[in-house]
Amino acid sequence: MTDPQSDGSGALPRRRTAFAEATDRLRAAATTEPGRLRIIGAVLALLVVAFGAVTAWQVSERYAAADDVLERSQPLSADAAVIYRSLADANTAAAGGFLAEGQEPADVRERYEDDIEAAAHKLATAAANSKGSGTAGKQIAKLNGLLPEYAERIETARTYNRQGLPLGGAYLRNANDLMQTEMLPAAKRLYDAEKGRLGADYDDAKSYPWAAIALGVLALAALAWAQRRNYRRTNRVFNLGLVTATGTAAVVLLWLLVGHTVAFAALTDSYDNGIRSLNVLNDARISTLQARSNENLTLVARGAVTVPRGPDEGEDQYDVTYRALMEQLGDGGTDRAGMGSLGEAMHYADDEAGRVPVDKAMKAVEQWKKRHEAARDADMSGDYKTALARVIGDDKPTGASFDRADKALEKAVAHERQDFRGAAENGRGAMTGLTAGAAVLGVLGAAGAVLGIGRRLSEYR
Repeated sequence: MTDPQSDGSGALPRRRTAFAEATDRLRAAATTEPGRLRIIGAVLALLVVAFGAVTAWQVSERYAAADDVLERSQPLSADAAVIYRSLADANTAAAGGFLAEGQEPADVRERYEDDIEAAAHKLATAAANSKGSGTAGKQIAKLNGLLPEYAERIETARTYNRQGLPLGGAYLRNANDLMQTEMLPAAKRLYDAEKGRLGADYDDAKSYPWAAIALGVLALAALAWAQRRNYRRTNRVFNLGLVTATGTAAVVLLWLLVGHTVAFAALTDSYDNGIRSLNVLNDARISTLQARSNENLTLVARGAVTVPRGPDEGEDQYDVTYRALMEQLGDGGTDRAGMGSLGEAMHYADDEAGRVPVDKAMKAVEQWKKRHEAARDADMSGDYKTALARVIGDDKPTGASFDRADKALEKAVAHERQDFRGAAENGRGAMTGLTAGAAVLGVLGAAGAVLGIGRRLSEYR
């Protein structure tokens, strides 16, 4: 007897796969209008849901990046700048204390201790928030190791200085070498690493959500095609479900485009008129602090340290460094190539409140240069007491000009930080609610598409 499942040759036919059977059923369904409608409804629902989901995902990522700009990377960048500035200021205060004969002035000692404490505190904060960042982590560890060593050298120098021994000056120069050759370069690398992280967060926050936009356009095109098809077959202008789906998709796409455009503009403004200004102002403050430190060390060393080679060979090394730092500050001219950090700060200041303190800093630096020349002339002629009085005395010393410049720059930094925060908050705020809104509207739109197609299918029952 022949097996009923045999083809007569005695061999059983090959069993068809589930995928092949499903494909055949789908092909058969597509030959009927109800089948085609079911496929169209499924595709429309999938497109609208995908559009909502991708929009929610991409906006969520950009909102998180904008939040990082405000709450993580910019504060960490600011902390790195404080570390750099505190170390430079501590070195300046330590050198200034040596110029006063006898006991170190209490206010100078307090300033030094405050700077060391601020640097240590910000290093601890940076270590807790660096998240294992390679460059940042290495520099933080290095600075944590060097800071106690620097403080110990300064204390040793003070001990010898109080005893009136010249060895105190040698220890001070040794501490300054540690600061200039190892600590400040490490602080600069930390600052640069945090600025790089801030730039990366800005790029993430400002990048356009092209995938969501493309899906939105595709979903709207598919919905328009489905409605046109429905009209041609039924002569009905509107299908309530499909109109609802189209409306929700259009709202999400418009919200996405407008919200991200506003966020992009606000974040760009916060960078151009906030971060750039803060960067050059921090550079200017650090240059003034280092210039002041080298001015003090010029009198402490009294020609003991000279430039070993190059065009300035034989000149006092600290005075040469002072002049180079003053050149970095610039003269406030309009030539972008040589305007220096103060000129750049004035260029980036976008309102009167930002320009006024920078202008005051420029005038103070110009006054400082003139007073320094007078002090340097006295020192070079052998009149050390007059030179000392013109640097730390009571009658128009260079120290007063430095203090005015530093306070003006501090005020400018505070203003630009406020400008940055206001613009960055506007950028983050422009995306508020869009993540949840896109998800909810995507689901509503998909439901509308399914109901709209379902209404047509009910006519075939």
